[in-house]
Amino acid sequence: MSANIDDILSAARQHTNEVITPNVDAWNKAGIWPRDASDKAAALGLTGLYAPEEWGGQGLSLGDGIQVYEELGKGDGAYAFTLSMHNICTFATCGYGTDAFKAEWARDLTSGRKLANFALTEPQSGSDAVNMYSRAVINGDGTWTINGAKAWVSLAGEADVYLTVVKTSDKPGHQDMAMIAIPKDTPGLSFGPRYQTPSYDFLPLAEMYMKDVTVSEDNIILPPGQGLQGALMAIDIARVSIASGCCGLMQTALDTALSYAKNRKMFGAKNLDLDGIQWMLGDVATELEASKHLYRAAANALGTPEGPLMAAHAKRFVPDAAVNAANTCTQVLGGMGLLKPYGLDRLSRLAQMLRIVDGTTEVSRVVIGRALQKRARTLPDLPVPKGYGEE
Repeated sequence: MSANIDDILSAARQHTNEVITPNVDAWNKAGIWPRDASDKAAALGLTGLYAPEEWGGQGLSLGDGIQVYEELGKGDGAYAFTLSMHNICTFATCGYGTDAFKAEWARDLTSGRKLANFALTEPQSGSDAVNMYSRAVINGDGTWTINGAKAWVSLAGEADVYLTVVKTSDKPGHQDMAMIAIPKDTPGLSFGPRYQTPSYDFLPLAEMYMKDVTVSEDNIILPPGQGLQGALMAIDIARVSIASGCCGLMQTALDTALSYAKNRKMFGAKNLDLDGIQWMLGDVATELEASKHLYRAAANALGTPEGPLMAAHAKRFVPDAAVNAANTCTQVLGGMGLLKPYGLDRLSRLAQMLRIVDGTTEVSRVVIGRALQKRARTLPDLPVPKGYGEE
């Protein structure tokens, strides 16, 4: 029997209130991944959300499990994003990994004893995933040797295994792409200097280099021909997860502004009694409610033909709404909104980061635009009114 989603959401709320919110500033100051925090998340069942119970997971549907990041996002969007990527990799391992790989890794991942991350983007290409240079070639003994580089790898050097998308030939296109798991301690795997990022210094992001990295055929998660399809599914899950985390971020920004405005006096009244302030925060509240409905609908659509388009709608709308919410709530606090103790500066930068990762909002617009073109082809042509368009 799958875990109760209400219990899991309560656990996520507890983790946010007791672990993330009180410590995130210290994490950023230290600049290291808080492994003790992710261990505590694991103890609450937050590192195997979609994995089956037979492998130690919670057995939640994507539609239910993705709601967890809304709760975690109230504490920190980057932390929520990182756990979401681990859960995607755990889901892929348990659902598509070989029996041998699952036997070695599945329970360690669902329990959080080991962390996983996903590597797709390359230094010379972002959202253009087909433009890939990393290569894996099969050896006579059935092993695979990989050469290449990946960029913007989360938990770089911290995760214990990286699910990596590679090409297996020099042929153009994506028909030869595979997804291969590379453990951190594999000879030839290394990481570049950490990227210098604002407001999420605790999350190690860097390039990953593969120099004659050789792994067993047991490590193939998706064989050649299925790698891109699997990567796109992972990205769709990630996009909806980001939208979920953004809703948590928006709630925190709104609550911060409300807590300030209800007591701050200006022009003979409390700020929250002023129409202008109410309208500003009312718009944020409306966009937050719309965002919640949109990401939850998208989460429930994952795995269906409508899933990619719904994920694009969520990734286009919700992070933009989060950026607007963080900026509006900062404006409500006036000069005080610029002070670090209120945390709105951190939320603004996090919201901007979440607009970009796993496909920018512009890429989502491309997906939506193509869907509109497809729909337009099914519609009848509008008749030209008589007298118009005639010579």
